[in-house]
Amino acid sequence: MNTRQDGGSNRLDDAARAGWLYYVAGNTQDQIATTLGISRQTAQRLVSLAVSEGLIKVRVDHPIANCLDLAARLRSRFALDLVDVVPSDPNSSSTTIGIAEAAAAEIERRLRSPTPIVMGIGTGRTLKAAIEQLPPMECPQHKVVSLTGNISPDGSAAFYNVIFTMADRVKARSFPMPLPVIASSPQEREMLLNQPMIQPTLALAAEADVTFIGIGDLGPKAPLYEDGFISESELKALQKAGGIAEIVGWVFDREGRMIEGITNDRVSSASLPSREKSLVIALAMGERKLPGILAAVNRRLVNGLITDERTATALLASL
Repeated sequence: MNTRQDGGSNRLDDAARAGWLYYVAGNTQDQIATTLGISRQTAQRLVSLAVSEGLIKVRVDHPIANCLDLAARLRSRFALDLVDVVPSDPNSSSTTIGIAEAAAAEIERRLRSPTPIVMGIGTGRTLKAAIEQLPPMECPQHKVVSLTGNISPDGSAAFYNVIFTMADRVKARSFPMPLPVIASSPQEREMLLNQPMIQPTLALAAEADVTFIGIGDLGPKAPLYEDGFISESELKALQKAGGIAEIVGWVFDREGRMIEGITNDRVSSASLPSREKSLVIALAMGERKLPGILAAVNRRLVNGLITDERTATALLASL
């Protein structure tokens, strides 16, 4: 009897994995068969089983055993308060597929609470992809506050700042940060952050009950550089100083320590809320982001993580 139960559980695991590859990652049944090492007919049956067993809604709603195990080990290894690990698609190089959907589910769950909360929001491609997954909601009891400025160097709205998109979808009170992402000088930053209209937003960000942020790498294609917020010479200076990643513009090294000077003394972002009193969840996956994720969880810059199997496995293999 136990053997049959185990076999049934494994069958559902396979169905959930096949369903995820088909409905979330967009694989064909032939691609699923190749990925899982099964026949096309078996792949088709597994996808059908995922539907008939109610595993498929908008997202795959089934805890795959390996993902649960990885999440539990990450939570224990890095003393994290929340971990969600989603399946990896071996044929995809996307840094958003899977974790954007998981993040959307977590954000939606928090917003469905009737108890008022303050939700902090960072910026970036993954977070933008997650916000776009949210259904229309009416959440007048909640406050959503941006941790970072929303103005690009040319004066336009920062493309990956998501506070306005989110406010439109969930109808919560929103508190943007009407500032440049990076000021032109430390003196300008000080002057901007001391404005009467900015101080309440900074105070609200510090009180966030839960915060969702992305982690940007500092390689040759660093988002801060590609999006025009820092120059090539500044990127090289940050790299030379040991910078490997950034959270809402704050650049840190492999030990999770903030880089002194360069651009960090001009970042117009709020500080991350207390990880002792609130939940700060990073949405990040992929080889390029791995050093930054590792530094962030080791240093407890974040105390929550939504990632994928490959990244989770690499984190656990690190010394």
